[in-house]
Amino acid sequence: MSLGPLMIDLVGTEVTAEERQLLRHPLVGGVILFSRNYRNPAQLTALVASIHAERSPPLIVAVDQEGGRVQRFREGFSRLPPARLIGHQYDLDPRAGMAMARSLGWLMAAELRAHGVDISFAPDVDLDLGVSEVIGDRSFHKTAEGVAQLGLNWMLGMREAGMAATAKHFPGHGAVVADSHHALPVDRRPLVDLVDELAPYRRLIANGLPAVMVAHVLFSAVDPAPASLSSLWIRDVLRGELMFQGVVFADDLSMGGAAAAYGDILTRARQALAAGCDMLPVCNNRPSVIQLLEGLDCEPQPASSLRLVRLRGRPGAPDRTALAASPEWATARARLASITAAPPLTLDAGTPS
Repeated sequence: MSLGPLMIDLVGTEVTAEERQLLRHPLVGGVILFSRNYRNPAQLTALVASIHAERSPPLIVAVDQEGGRVQRFREGFSRLPPARLIGHQYDLDPRAGMAMARSLGWLMAAELRAHGVDISFAPDVDLDLGVSEVIGDRSFHKTAEGVAQLGLNWMLGMREAGMAATAKHFPGHGAVVADSHHALPVDRRPLVDLVDELAPYRRLIANGLPAVMVAHVLFSAVDPAPASLSSLWIRDVLRGELMFQGVVFADDLSMGGAAAAYGDILTRARQALAAGCDMLPVCNNRPSVIQLLEGLDCEPQPASSLRLVRLRGRPGAPDRTALAASPEWATARARLASITAAPPLTLDAGTPS
């Protein structure tokens, strides 16, 4: 059975009998985990193994583990700093900042791979323009070059640990005030003025970026549909102009920005798939998942299925004991200790994804 286009969530720390039936549905291709799905490292390993065992090829297991405000697994995992702190290091010493990004990208991915998790939706390559509170300190830097350099090194660190990176939120969420979790943000700039937002994607794509997550942001001067539902943004700009060949994720279709943009969940899903998305996360809304499994009529897309299979994590450390004994671990933990020893930033209490 090939991997389908839907990524769904679970209610707790184990897969229920009902959820096993959902995971076996041909439209499902992945599972996204949240804090509620995590109790301790051993439980996480067992949960991921049980998800993988449901299908062949195994479902893709994902999590948001950027660091800072957005880190779903905390106790038993390294506490990663917000990306902005790495950007401050880059301002002081660009080479040290890039080394920090690569090392912490490796650390994040290596810990997750030791428990079988396939991907983390990172790095965030939005620009820190001082406008978007939902992005804020999740951004590496205010400049396109800073974000490109640090995002690239984070991606390379993830790759070295056996994990595919997902750059987000294409084409950019940093210049809008509204939070797409609750409303549809509108960016009125024309395409010619978005050169800086696209620059990090150009850099990462040129270096083999495996996946992109597309934002529920409306660029009204470019297309009447939000980017996540726009064939102009996905097929023409991302795949055409930028020559991206990896997986395209929509942002969570249950978010307020998506709901405000284009009708009910079935309409949104059909539009996103028609626009060129490969996988559609549907989170924290089981009725919408059921509605999609019962009503979404889409033909299997062999190219999408092949791209999705390539996201499966590569072998890393067999367990956390072996990981902690590695020299890479010692280096990454030392760098983490050095950056977190600085005076802490005041962090936003939001819960973005």
